Formats: sequence, structure tokens, C-alpha cells
Amino acid sequence: MLGVVQRQSSLFYVAFGRQASLIKDDLLEPLDALLDDSALVAEVAQALAGRAPASRSTGRPSIAPDRLLRTLVLKHVKNWSLRETERELRSNLVYRRFTRFDEDSIPNFSTFSRSFASLGEARTKAIHDRVVVKAREASVVQGRRLRTDTTVVESNVHHPTDSTLLQDGIRVVTRALGRLSAECTPGALKVVDHARSAKHRVIEIARAAKSFTEGGKERMKGSYAKLLGIAQKVTRQAEAVAQDLREGTLKIVGKGLRAIAQQASLDHFVPLVKKVIAQTKARVFDGDTHFAGKIVSIFEEHTQPIRKGKAHKPTEFGRLVRIDEVENGVVSDYDVKDGNPADAGELMPALSQHKAKFGRMPHLATADRGFHSAANVRAALEAGVKRVAVPAKGRLSQAQAALQKERWFKRAQGWRAGIESRIATLKHRLGMVRAVYRGDHGLKRHVGWTVIANNLIAIARVQKRRETQDEKEPTRAP
Repeated sequence: MLGVVQRQSSLFYVAFGRQASLIKDDLLEPLDALLDDSALVAEVAQALAGRAPASRSTGRPSIAPDRLLRTLVLKHVKNWSLRETERELRSNLVYRRFTRFDEDSIPNFSTFSRSFASLGEARTKAIHDRVVVKAREASVVQGRRLRTDTTVVESNVHHPTDSTLLQDGIRVVTRALGRLSAECTPGALKVVDHARSAKHRVIEIARAAKSFTEGGKERMKGSYAKLLGIAQKVTRQAEAVAQDLREGTLKIVGKGLRAIAQQASLDHFVPLVKKVIAQTKARVFDGDTHFAGKIVSIFEEHTQPIRKGKAHKPTEFGRLVRIDEVENGVVSDYDVKDGNPADAGELMPALSQHKAKFGRMPHLATADRGFHSAANVRAALEAGVKRVAVPAKGRLSQAQAALQKERWFKRAQGWRAGIESRIATLKHRLGMVRAVYRGDHGLKRHVGWTVIANNLIAIARVQKRRETQDEKEPTRAP
């Protein structure tokens, strides 16, 4: 059942609420008015109501939609973890007042996690679009200028190697088998824990990898063969147990729901571990470093290796994200990509998204040289963009060199450089550098809410600046 939005504070809390209202937070005070929007609250309410057919009217009361929205914004504005969010809400009157929890009890961090997950990818996009509309209504953005760039958002995974991926697979499959064994008749399912043996093989591989001699390579292959043997043994047992469960030959005497959960875990992880086994054999023993369908994590299987040419980090593990920014630091659109497509193919999609949101093409579109192609520039001009400031790659023709020396082009490139600082703010100030929500949908939600937090701050900053300017203007005589 949905929590109520209209609430009445108790008399006991009146004194505390009065004291909390005296404490001003320069960041949260402007956001409070922006979040007091019925359309934003309605989006969150629809997400909570969609969790089950009768979620709107039956069951225990959920977190109220306005409270959930404000808590989620506060979490991303402050770049807190879920546990930090719970702790700060419990201990700070200002945060209680901002999130409208007031004197009510604060939910557990796990409750926040489940409630946040109900706001899926599509709902997050809808809330972002509504925030952009609010920016237009407040005349913060007009959509006359557009700058775009791509960056990598890392998944919450450790650095992947074949040996550690095999160790992860052995651990999670053995753990699921052990939990399943606890629900069966005693002695019906015997599970051997190979964690210690797998750890020793991983250490042997790491030591052998430091040697580039033929003897070191042979020792590494021998350790890999032993580790692969353990992984294959565990996956064969898991497949046999899953088959017995489906046929009913393995009797469950404990909690049936627990057994079903562990069976689902086996059905999910065993194919991934088998894929890791196949790609390890191909790389270590066959020398095939371009194995089709390679995975770099069995927990975040959507993660992809991406190379952006960074000297300090040649390969990043996550997803490529395109960021489109308009005036005053507002990110008008974001797009999480599959694979590592070239930037040259992203200029026209960015312009199309801009037209869909603002109803017209921007007067100026700019990006770095990775987005340049003659076809892109021609298509952008034909679509209605007045000026396209994308520098060309390689040796320049006389016409292109003259164009790039024009004053408007140089000024546009100077403005374009600002998107680098915007991406840095999104990553290091608001936490987009590493997605902490799980799964493909979780990564997209994390990116979306980081962008929403950035846009709300940008709108509040512009409105605060206007108020300050109005106060400084001298009062005209009648």
C-alpha cells in the first residue's frame, strides 16, 4: 500500500521542527522548492504502485512517494551510500525536514534499497525529462547550444582475470550447493568446499605470471589446468543437482522457498561459470585473446571492457555513456551504450534527442574531434543546426583550416571544453565514476539519478544567482 503524502506532525515534534527550520542549508533549501512538484511525486507513486497488481491499496504501507523522491535526491546530491543515508537521516534534523520524515521512524537501508530499485530505467528517464521541463519553464535553459561527449562509468567489479573469475565462480556455486544441502535430507547432498584449493591455485598463477620464461609459462598453465579441473567438477555437480531437483529425485525437507532460491542461483551462475571456463581455455591454452562473448564479471555480466586511450587506465570495465549538455550546466540527455561504438556515430543521435526535447535543433552544436566526419557535419547542417563546431582529424584542408581559425569556432570550442569539467563533477562530486546499483538496469538508474541530481543543483544555482542580482539592483524611483 502506498504511503500517504499528506501528513500531520505531532505536537511533540512542533518544537523540533521549528528549530530545524531555523537551520538553513544553502544547497538543500532551493532543492526543497524544486522537489515540491506534483508531477515528480506522481512518477514515483506510479513506480511504487507497479511493483504488484494491488500495491496501491493492499499490503503494508510503503515509503511515501514524496519521501522516497527526496531521500533519493539527497543520497545522490551528497554522494552517500545506503547505510550513510540511513545514518544521516536518523541523526540530522535538517535532513529529516528536507525528506519530510520529521518525527517518523527512518526505514532501514535495505528498505531504501528495495524501494529505490522500484524506480526502474524507464521511470528514471521520465523523472529526468520532467526535471528538464522544469528547467525550461524556469528559463534556465533554452536549448540554443549543445555540447556532447562520451565517458566510461565503471561497474562495481574487481579487476578481472581468468583466475579470479574462476575463483568467483567456484565460490558462488559451492555456496549455493551448501545452502541447498541444508534444506535436503541429511547426507543426501554432500558438498566439498574447494575455496582453499582454488585460492592456492590463484596465488600460484599470480606468481608464475611474473616470470616470462618458458618454465614460468608452463607452471602457470599447470596451475590453470588444476583450477579449471576444480571449476569443471563443481559445475558438473551443480548441473546434476539442478537436474535432480527438476525430476524430484532430490527431496527437500526444509524451507521450499529457500531451495527454490538456491536453484535459481545455480541456473543463473552455472552458465556464466561455463563461459568463463571456455574463455580461459581459449586464452591460456589456445592463445585466442579475442574470444567471442567474453565476460569480465559473473556478478555484473553486462560489464564490458572499454578502451578510451587513457595512459593511466588503458582499459576500463563498465559501460560507455554519452552526455549531452545545454546551457547553465543542465544535462539534457544521457544514453548508456552497448559495447564501445565510435564517437562519430553519436552526434546525430544527440541532435535528434535534443530536437525531441526542445522542439528544434540547437543554434550551435559542438563536440571534440572524435565526433567529426564530413557526413556528420553535412547532416547536422541539413537538419537545421546553424553552426557546427567539431574540429576535423588529421591533416586539414585549406577550407577546414580557415573554418577552425574563425572566431566563432574558437569560442565554441572554448565552450565545448566545459563539458569535461561537467563530466568530472558528475563522476567525482556526484558519484557517477562507479555505479553501485546492481545489474544493467541498476547502472542505468545510477547514471540517471546522478544526472537528475546535477540538473537540480544547476537549476537551483541559476535561480539563486538571479535572486541575488535582483537584490543588488537599485530600487527605481516612482
